[in-house]
Amino acid sequence: MASLPWLRVAGLLWALCLDSTPVAAIEPIRIGSKTFTESYLLAEITAQFLESRGIAVERQAGLGGTLIAYEALRKGSIDVYPEYTGTLSQAVLQQPGISRSQLDVALEQQGLRLLLPWGFNNTYAMAINGELARSENISRVSDLARYPALNFGFSHEFLNRGDGWVALSAAYQLPQQAVGIEHALAYAAIASGHLDVTDAYSTDGELQVHDLVLLRDDRAFFPGYEAFLLARNDLPAPVAETLQLLAQRIDAPTMRVLNYRVAHAGETPSAVASDFLRDSALANTAPRVAPTRTERILGNTAVHLKLTGIALLLGCVVAIPLALLLARFQRAARALLYLAGLIQTIPALALLALMIPLVGLGELTAILALFLYSLLPIVRNTLTGLFNVDPLLKQVAAGMGLTPTQQLLRVELPLAMPTLLAGIKTAAIISIGTATLAAFVGAGGLGEPIISGLNLNDHGLILEGAIPAALLAIAAELLFELIERAAIPAHLRN
Repeated sequence: MASLPWLRVAGLLWALCLDSTPVAAIEPIRIGSKTFTESYLLAEITAQFLESRGIAVERQAGLGGTLIAYEALRKGSIDVYPEYTGTLSQAVLQQPGISRSQLDVALEQQGLRLLLPWGFNNTYAMAINGELARSENISRVSDLARYPALNFGFSHEFLNRGDGWVALSAAYQLPQQAVGIEHALAYAAIASGHLDVTDAYSTDGELQVHDLVLLRDDRAFFPGYEAFLLARNDLPAPVAETLQLLAQRIDAPTMRVLNYRVAHAGETPSAVASDFLRDSALANTAPRVAPTRTERILGNTAVHLKLTGIALLLGCVVAIPLALLLARFQRAARALLYLAGLIQTIPALALLALMIPLVGLGELTAILALFLYSLLPIVRNTLTGLFNVDPLLKQVAAGMGLTPTQQLLRVELPLAMPTLLAGIKTAAIISIGTATLAAFVGAGGLGEPIISGLNLNDHGLILEGAIPAALLAIAAELLFELIERAAIPAHLRN
């Protein structure tokens, strides 16, 4: 009997080992977020909480709109991100009015499930300038119908989602026209008098800053938007169980304060998340040590150059041989131009979103999109240069006994080189600008501080990405001028 306590201790230690083994063996959990303050914050709280429990994480912040984040989750590029029940039922599943149990069934069919809830309802609302609301006695959404001259501006997602402007205007018979505006800029536009009404979240910290009034949804148009974590079904059980400890930890007033601290008090999501976890006795964490501004600029610039450089190289390797091959076949060349032009008409963000189900998130998605955008200027300029070669010179080359291939390589291509290089230069500059959108699919680059700055109302962050991107475009212009001088005889330069 004397050995019984030792047996109990040994059993307890063995149980602890068994319990900790799965957590230690878990791959890093990829946590995503959308591009607004609250989503950044909830994702960071989730990440820090898991890290405090010994679970490694990878952050994929700022993944664009709802459908980009949702597709990234379905594809397996991320494991979990903050989402709302109303958004899922209305905008994603397009099944308005479904119950929570029906929502769970629909998500199960997609290989997904809801965790938590957080404890607050962040419903959509119509926000109006406070002074205007008081002077005109506007307190309900239905009151807006009496003022057709009001200026409406909504986030692009709200303009197009099932529970957005089109359905709202029909339900309330609102006569106004609406323009699209980035959500983070709409509040400033109202404060400056350029807008009267915009869409808002009920937990936005900007509401009190800009003296905005939320109008009562008197026809109960908006569904509930309970905040949850949306996760894949294959999320490891120890992780899911750990995350459930965050359930019902944030109410609406608390969320509004947290949002305000980031959006207007100048604090980082990391610092605010750390304070919340510590104040709530959930974890004793410290904010992540952020790299310096110089380190961020250098790192983002390196990623930006990598994305554009690889895409441009691929564009040259594919587009130039195709143009040379089809140069003597007018119809085939035109078909190639039409195809490249068609790709060019697809908005960059839409193209990135369409590619997520195929290749997931990250650099590969961005590189493929940039490659597709580089095709048109390179193909068009190569063909234009070849078509503009003087026919007399072609006849002279043929008279000298040169084969068609020799004519192409020794006569036509050198003469077309100025126009060809101009096409590559154009493709390079387009890629540098378009690559800023790569941050929406987790590819990083100089778009990351721009997007974060827009959503966190941080002009310093915006300039941190915009200025280096502009300098890269100028550097590309100068570089190609040097290449032209080195590779093209003076009498052939434009």
